[in-house]
Amino acid sequence: METHEFKNVEPFGLMIDLTTGQMPGATNHLVRRASDMKGHYADAAALDRLIAAGDPVHYEVFEYPVPEQDGHLMYCISKLLPGLVGEEFWMTKGHYHSVAETAEIYLCLQGKGYMIMKLNDGRCDAQPMERGRMIYVPPHWAHRSINTGSEPLVSFCVYPAHAGHNYGDIVTEGFPQRVFRRNGREVIA
Repeated sequence: METHEFKNVEPFGLMIDLTTGQMPGATNHLVRRASDMKGHYADAAALDRLIAAGDPVHYEVFEYPVPEQDGHLMYCISKLLPGLVGEEFWMTKGHYHSVAETAEIYLCLQGKGYMIMKLNDGRCDAQPMERGRMIYVPPHWAHRSINTGSEPLVSFCVYPAHAGHNYGDIVTEGFPQRVFRRNGREVIA
């Protein structure tokens, strides 16, 4: 059995700006634009028009990394902006964890929307997200956030640091559920 030296980290604390949905001390800052979302929306032509009109930021993730080892917890702030691609609400790419036996917790700090989740056996779940609501994503479930509001959907996320992210299976499988605005209403289809 291969052994790895456990990396000790000194205790620390960081501020989270609940007004802007940012983590000012973050050393990792991921930005996903409309052009990064190709293949994820039902209306590819509408996404192309959005990209041509300025390629707006869809979402940002702020992290202060810890060692990606068993025993540590990774945490981040996810900030998903509001908008539509055609009739479909803006969303994150979504992912499984590379270590499928790991879970994740999302605590909604601001905004409203859904956490759409799926298993490979076809089961799906759509959990509402709103300020103060916590979503538990069990092991083996792919998950993505969808913003149905008019302000950023901001979540505080925690997961095992060794979990990793598997975006590739989402590109090939997609999600069976999507959230649209149709006739002024939110529709999960």
